[in-house]
Amino acid sequence: MQTINLSVTSGVATIELDRPGALNAFDQAMRLELLAAIERVEADDEVRVVVIRGAGRGFSAGADLHDVMAGYATIEEQIKAEYKPFLTRIASSEKVYIASVHGAAAGIGAALAMTCDLMLMAESAYIYQAFAAIALLPDGGATWHLVNTLGYKRAFESIVFADKLSAKRCVEWGLANRQVPDDQLIHVTCEWAERLANGAPLAQRAVKQALYQAMRLDLPGTIDLEARLQNMTIQSRDHREGAAAFFEKRAPRFEGA
Repeated sequence: MQTINLSVTSGVATIELDRPGALNAFDQAMRLELLAAIERVEADDEVRVVVIRGAGRGFSAGADLHDVMAGYATIEEQIKAEYKPFLTRIASSEKVYIASVHGAAAGIGAALAMTCDLMLMAESAYIYQAFAAIALLPDGGATWHLVNTLGYKRAFESIVFADKLSAKRCVEWGLANRQVPDDQLIHVTCEWAERLANGAPLAQRAVKQALYQAMRLDLPGTIDLEARLQNMTIQSRDHREGAAAFFEKRAPRFEGA
């Protein structure tokens, strides 16, 4: 692959956006290669956690304005054909995705970061929805993430004023999990990824499914969903292993079954 670096170590896959000369802006090659990399790690049963980060000075500057249409008749066709597949693949994945953000996460880069299950940000990092300045609106599911996380008024404010959202504000508003010193981002990301990779995969999958669906269900429906998922996890070998490890005062060895 020319625009994506992929590595796997101890159950953790790292996908690195690698167009540093263009601030990791998305051209067609990177859109297609990112999907290919995601499909590769999704097919690897040894991978439990996926880290997405950017090479160079930032996470991603968004769409490459020199490659906007890339042969499509409309931008609608392009978004559905080349952005939606990798974004929905992350959202529907049974694995845990971590966005490790330094520098700018702008436009579709911000949408990608927000789609991940967890987001760690360097103190100098920021999310930037710059669409208002060019008479456009956020896409790639960004409006869904913003309104569900911030509520209507803050989401509207962040879009129409197009201010940069600092790492501190992203954490305060719930868009990111943690801000860390710039020189600690890689270290903390690796710590989180390792801890998750040693966790219980079945339970993590169930939590992801429950939270996504809880945003659409009422309380009775959510209780029913939790009961169904709990019925699955309580019968697993991982649950038996976790309970045994607790009473034997040792670290559990989860296998995802």
